[in-house]
Amino acid sequence: QVQLVESGGGLVQAGGSRRLSCAASGHTFSTNAMGWFRQAPGKERECVASISSSGANTYYGDSVKVRFTISRDNAKNTVYLQMNSLKPEDTAVYYCATSPPGPPNRVVRAIGEYVYWGQGTQVTVSS
Repeated sequence: QVQLVESGGGLVQAGGSRRLSCAASGHTFSTNAMGWFRQAPGKERECVASISSSGANTYYGDSVKVRFTISRDNAKNTVYLQMNSLKPEDTAVYYCATSPPGPPNRVVRAIGEYVYWGQGTQVTVSS
């Protein structure tokens, strides 16, 4: 049974930083691309960042480029999202997700390709 558990959310002031973690279990973590998504009230869930199973390739949404960094530690079965220069518009529930096993350098961007999801962690950025 695949489980994804996010942590690290909370309240942060604008301009601050936060690191989210997602611990995975129940599958061979190193063969799956991973992604971070977010959903704000009244908005659709969007892909914030994604990383290939090898960690060699990444993708970032336009709104977070330069400010956010996705990384993974396959030895710890964990994917991270370092968020810097946070803005009030970054306020959302952040979810991690895993795709099915695939090529080591493939980045998965489409939400429909992700099969398992965490429960989400709230990030609130105050102005």
